[in-house]
Amino acid sequence: MSDETRPHRTAAVIPAAGRGVRLGPGAPKALRALGGTPMLIHAVRAMARSRAVSAVVVVAPSDGAAEVRRLLDEHALPDRTEILVVPGGATRQESVRAGLAALPADITSVLIHDAARPLVPVDTVDSVIEAVRAGSPAVVPALPLADTVKEVEPGKPGEPEPVVATPERARLRAVQTPQGFDLATLVRAHEELAVGAADGEGATDDAGMVERLGVTVMAVPGHEEAFKVTRPLDLVLAEAVLARRRATDAY
Repeated sequence: MSDETRPHRTAAVIPAAGRGVRLGPGAPKALRALGGTPMLIHAVRAMARSRAVSAVVVVAPSDGAAEVRRLLDEHALPDRTEILVVPGGATRQESVRAGLAALPADITSVLIHDAARPLVPVDTVDSVIEAVRAGSPAVVPALPLADTVKEVEPGKPGEPEPVVATPERARLRAVQTPQGFDLATLVRAHEELAVGAADGEGATDDAGMVERLGVTVMAVPGHEEAFKVTRPLDLVLAEAVLARRRATDAY
């Protein structure tokens, strides 16, 4: 069967091996509770809510794959979605590669999603998938910036820093996840940029890696509720969003 006639099948990879130190001591960030349920479970459900996602690969801490598997088994997840758990590596990039290696053989496109973005709406997930299936090899959900951005000459923490430029805000976007890719394109990026890519954006942003191949990345509208839960204040906001959803029977 040629590439043109192969059916499109999409999977999601959720790197969840990090500890999330900015939320303070305790459980890894992905296992912190949100509305009484670990953020990771919310993130898996967010991916599985899309009928276009046939499999979700959770990349667990290297010593915690069995614990994460038990956690997933304890919570209700859609039966139609295959849920896999694999151990991750020392860096996010290594963990993503481990997730890609575990994908079912018939997958043609893949989403990479932050476990710390537990409330991304299914419409955003679907819009990313649709853009990839329409021919874009790399797609990111993104929002216009509300604040003016300044480029500075970095200094010591807490000290004044000289401003060197003010980028035109209308041309800037804050990128979210899931980021969607033609699988072959993302695998090539990880293979070709594996050496030395632990420095810079390539380590934390898969779309940035694909850009370095010379491939055009397309942006589709993101959603304000797809924010990343990084600081304690983010967790407060996420609880409020979740409470509102439950109150309106939308969750």
